[in-house]
Amino acid sequence: MKKGNTSSATAALGNTIIAIIKGIAAAFTGSGAMFASTMHSIADAVNQAFVYAGSVLAEKKPTRRFPTGFGRVINLFCMVAVIVVTVMAYETILEGFHLLKHPAAESHGFWLNFIVLLLSIAADGFVLVKAMKEIVHEARVEAKGASLMPQAFKHVGRAAPATRLVFYEDLVATTGALLALVAVVVTSLTNFALVDGLSTILIGFLMVGVVFKVGYDNMVGLIGVAAPREIEDKVSRIIFANSDVTDINQMRVLQEGRYYHVEGLIELRPGLTLADADDIKFKIRDSLLHDPDIADVTLGIIEDNGVRNWNPEPVNV
Repeated sequence: MKKGNTSSATAALGNTIIAIIKGIAAAFTGSGAMFASTMHSIADAVNQAFVYAGSVLAEKKPTRRFPTGFGRVINLFCMVAVIVVTVMAYETILEGFHLLKHPAAESHGFWLNFIVLLLSIAADGFVLVKAMKEIVHEARVEAKGASLMPQAFKHVGRAAPATRLVFYEDLVATTGALLALVAVVVTSLTNFALVDGLSTILIGFLMVGVVFKVGYDNMVGLIGVAAPREIEDKVSRIIFANSDVTDINQMRVLQEGRYYHVEGLIELRPGLTLADADDIKFKIRDSLLHDPDIADVTLGIIEDNGVRNWNPEPVNV
């Protein structure tokens, strides 16, 4: 349980409390924007509970039946979360159109809505910052203060699926709570009642955006996706750190959850005995496995063929 994704566990607990408070406020005040924000918080709480459970299962050690481990389990749980968000987004957009058609339904309890939404922004913002810190931690980069947000956006693709989902959902949740707050203030101070419905629809479409982004990322993860180029370069640098390695004939680094699987065929300098070549291979394998993000390594060895195969520069396709 301790190895589960802490961002999703924190977010699930926080959003459950927020959803209950928002639900009470929405029922009492009749605010459409508050209803939309409540639906989003419910979706977030359910999703992140699913994702936390998936992240715990994904940490299980490989077995005889599943020798590559359970890394992709988290992608399955994230796909279930996508379905939940889709349903909630549909209900939110439907409610928004209903409010556009029947804007006469007035909301009240301005200060209740205002205080609840401020608390929501603070809570979602806290979880969002925690998710950003998790991203830079999983990406193994240094970022603090003002650099945290840009570094989180830059390296979000290298974070675990659970962390990415929490990041995107709470980014939208914080934005949605701000939109709901604007709608509540505008409807209480002006006669522009349509803003309630418009903000509700906009929040719904923000949820749809999360659906497409998270759904695509996890579909790719289920199929099996190559690791980012910087990870591949890091692996090659570890291999070339051994002075007996002359080239990498071929290599594949597969990302599974937040872990990487390395398969490669390396070329060694001519004249080595089979025993020496085996020792070199095992040393390189052990060096790669020292990286906490690399789950397993399979290496083959051949004698240098005199042809340069490994190109460290990115290839444009």
